[in-house]
Amino acid sequence: MTEAEFQEYQVAVLLPCYNEAQTIGDVVAGFRAALPHARIYVYDNNSTDSTALRAALAGARVVRERRQGKGNVVRRMFSDIDADIYLMADGDGTYPPRDAQELIRTLLTEGADMVVGTRRGVRADAGRQGHAIGNRIFNLLYRSLFGSDFTDIFSGYRAFSRRFAKSFPAVSGGFEIETEMSVHASRLRLPVAELELDYGRRPEGSHSKLSTFRDGGKILWMFAMLMKETRPFTFFGAISGAFMLSSLLFMAPVVTAYFQTGLVDRLPTWVLSMALMMISFMIFTAGLILDSLARARSEQLRIHYMGLPSTRGETAVVPVAALTGRDDARAEAA
Repeated sequence: MTEAEFQEYQVAVLLPCYNEAQTIGDVVAGFRAALPHARIYVYDNNSTDSTALRAALAGARVVRERRQGKGNVVRRMFSDIDADIYLMADGDGTYPPRDAQELIRTLLTEGADMVVGTRRGVRADAGRQGHAIGNRIFNLLYRSLFGSDFTDIFSGYRAFSRRFAKSFPAVSGGFEIETEMSVHASRLRLPVAELELDYGRRPEGSHSKLSTFRDGGKILWMFAMLMKETRPFTFFGAISGAFMLSSLLFMAPVVTAYFQTGLVDRLPTWVLSMALMMISFMIFTAGLILDSLARARSEQLRIHYMGLPSTRGETAVVPVAALTGRDDARAEAA
């Protein structure tokens, strides 16, 4: 794709930042060189250093977001900014601006709504060993729960179509926002792609904002909440199964004694086992009802998504999944 073809699209580079004064100037300059016609936005999330000043001096448009957390920043960016293509990266210099055109090219040529720049060498510089281990565990967990669309759900280097940005609800408040983006794409069966890119090292004196246990706990909680919202039958079915298993464990010795003696000599245990069984059936029934509601909500989200233009540039033919989940239709997105 030539430079002239790139100019047909309004590209917005989105850089959420918190205390990145050491690197943000070079990052903005790098994206200005890689995408000369793009608008570069730096959203300063209550930085206590000179991040906003250095970003403005480098030529970025600086906006302050008072609600702390990357998820709050992303929600504000997608709401405020109108563009054909959105490119999101971090302000710490770990994502090379030179790869920006390749991400956008992949988005356009493959007719995708989101392209994720998977991090080559992330294990060598994940901040701490705990981060690298957690990254592998959470990616395996994601694939087992939500599907195999992504291999690096925590990558912050992504390109989005207008259709994705304007249909994404952005409920998360912190670093778990990338997980929510991935689940949103998997839930609606959106066309996505991955592109393996180099992952840079933080410069000396720059530190990761992630906390191994605190943010890991938040991500686990987000996994559970997303399972509840998107796959309630599986979520509540597992809880129902746990109650049923507990009921059977309490019930077994009572039933065994009854067949041996003809007497129920542990009546409180029998009552408890019956109560647990009833709770199990109630939770299972709730899961069935909520699963139907979740399917209806997914259909509504899909219809809303299909009503949004992908870009205002050239027309691209993209696959559109039918509400039944079959890829039996083709549509043109302008």
